[in-house]
Formats: sequence, structure tokens, C-alpha cells
Amino acid sequence: MKSYLVALGLSLLISWALTPAVKRLAFRLGAVDRPNARKVHHRIMPRMGGLAIVIAFMTAALTTMELTTDVIGILLGGCVIAAVGIADDMFQLAARVKLAGQIAAALVPVLFGVRIEWLNNPWGGYFYLDYLAVPFTVFWIVSFTNVVNLIDGLDGLAAGVSAIASVTVIMVALQQGLYPVAVLTACLAGGIIGFIRYNFNPATIFMGDTGSLFLGYMLAAISIFGAVKSAATIALLVPAIALGLPIMDTAFAIIRRYKNNRPIFQPDKGHIHHRLLAMGFSQRQAVIFMYLISAGLCLTAILLTEVEGIYAIVLLALLVAFIFVGAKKIGILKDR
Repeated sequence: MKSYLVALGLSLLISWALTPAVKRLAFRLGAVDRPNARKVHHRIMPRMGGLAIVIAFMTAALTTMELTTDVIGILLGGCVIAAVGIADDMFQLAARVKLAGQIAAALVPVLFGVRIEWLNNPWGGYFYLDYLAVPFTVFWIVSFTNVVNLIDGLDGLAAGVSAIASVTVIMVALQQGLYPVAVLTACLAGGIIGFIRYNFNPATIFMGDTGSLFLGYMLAAISIFGAVKSAATIALLVPAIALGLPIMDTAFAIIRRYKNNRPIFQPDKGHIHHRLLAMGFSQRQAVIFMYLISAGLCLTAILLTEVEGIYAIVLLALLVAFIFVGAKKIGILKDR
């Protein structure tokens, strides 16, 4: 059997079987999410459910992957970001402490040689980052880590979007013969799919920062791993486009708060899922609608691997135009 299918199946089964135990542990440790004005749930919910995904991923990766230096660096960094998420779910870390933890986690794979050292020039050749390689890699990983965290506002939303992105990365990796990337991503996808059984509306457990930080971190690290293996920037672009929904939601939140003279890091109810709920969507309808958007973005990412040069630029330009028109339609740039 294909190793990526073994990895996906093993991770899925572990996550599915382990989540109820993690739920009980979350209550015991006080890792719970209480309702407030910004949140859409109305009862105390256990969080830290992402711990099941982390354990499932690590077990499957250690079982199915060849433990090369770069893979070890990614796994160790994943352990660091998982520890940051667990601490935040239990103790509500200050923003600067959490950011410091994210940077520390991002530096771990860098120390093991997993870094972005060049980018393809669309007109031929490469842009070498030289001394900017380390800060750019850290910025890339920390940015991904936070965009998944910020979209985790509805039952099953962050998990589902991450699962769709992961499956897309697997498909592209197999298409390009990047089997280690496919296996590592399958370990992640299986853990997410097993967890969604308990996280889709009506959820019985939230993934918390343990899950959302870990998912964003691993997708970022895997994208760099793929770029190193394939010697092509497209390995970076595919996960970025596949995660286009949380990325654009974060970007529009920054623009919206800046336009309205509000602190950029101050939470509001202007995110895409808030707007869809305000338009009359139910939680399930909003999540499924956002799944469909993510699927469309993933198809675009796959298509992008088949074109190059001016065609790729035109495709990206059309995608950006579509995003801005959609954002204007649902009003996520307005202060609400």
C-alpha cells in the first residue's frame, strides 16, 4: 500500500480514537472556552482538542517517514508550537509571549536547514535571499501560524479549511513526485479529518490554539520542505493559495481596522464568518460556504502548477480581483 495512504489512515484512526480522551483531559485541566460577546457558542466548551491532531500526526510521521535532518527539524518545531498552544489554552498567554513562542518554534526548522533561500523569477532565474533567508522563513512560518488561528471562529471551520488545503498539497506533491512531502502532509490531513468528526457543528470540542497554531505552523513548514525538495517556488504558492481564505480574512481585518482607526490586533466581528452569519447564514451553511470557497482556491492552486509565465500572472490577477469583489459584496471592509 502507498505510504501516504498508510500515513493518512493511521493518523485518522489515532485522532478519531483519542479525541474523547483529550476532551476529558481539557475539562480536568480547565482548558475551556467560555461564551462572550464575540463568540457564537453559548455554553462552556473544552478546547485543546488539537492535542489529538498533534499526537496523531507525530505518531504517523515517526512511523512512516524517513527521519532525515529536515524532517526532524520540522517535527521538533511542531512540538514547540504545540507546547505554546497548550500553554495558551490553559493559561491564556499574553500576545507578546505567544508571539515569542511562535518565533522560537519557527527558528527550530531553520536551524535544521529548512529555510527559504531563493525564489523563482517568473522571467527566468532566481532571486537569492542571502542574509534575508532566515528572517523571511521565520516571517513565513509565523504568518501561516496566525492566519489559521484567526479563522478559527466557527465549528469545524479552521479544521475543514486546513484539511482541504492539506489534501491539495498531497495531490500536487504526488503530481510532482515529491513523495516525502505527500507522506508528511498525509499525516497532517489524517489527524484533521479524524478530529472533524467531533468538531463539526454542533461541536463537542474545540481544537483551541493547540490545534490552530499547529495546523498553520505545519502547513508553512511543509511548504518550505516542498520548496527545498522541488527547487520550485510553486511549492510555497500552492499552500498559500490553498489557505487563501484565512489569509485574505486576516489581510482584510488589518485593512478594516486601519481604515477605522482601530488597533490592528483588537478583535472585532467583521470577519468573513461573522458577516455570513449577519447575512442570515446558519453556522453550518456559513462553514460549508467557506469550504466551497477554499475548494475553489485549491483548484486554482492546482491549475497554477500547470501554467507558467504570463499565464500564471494573469491567473493570479484574476484571483485577486475575484477576492476583492467578493469582499466588497459581503462588506468585510466595513466597521461593524
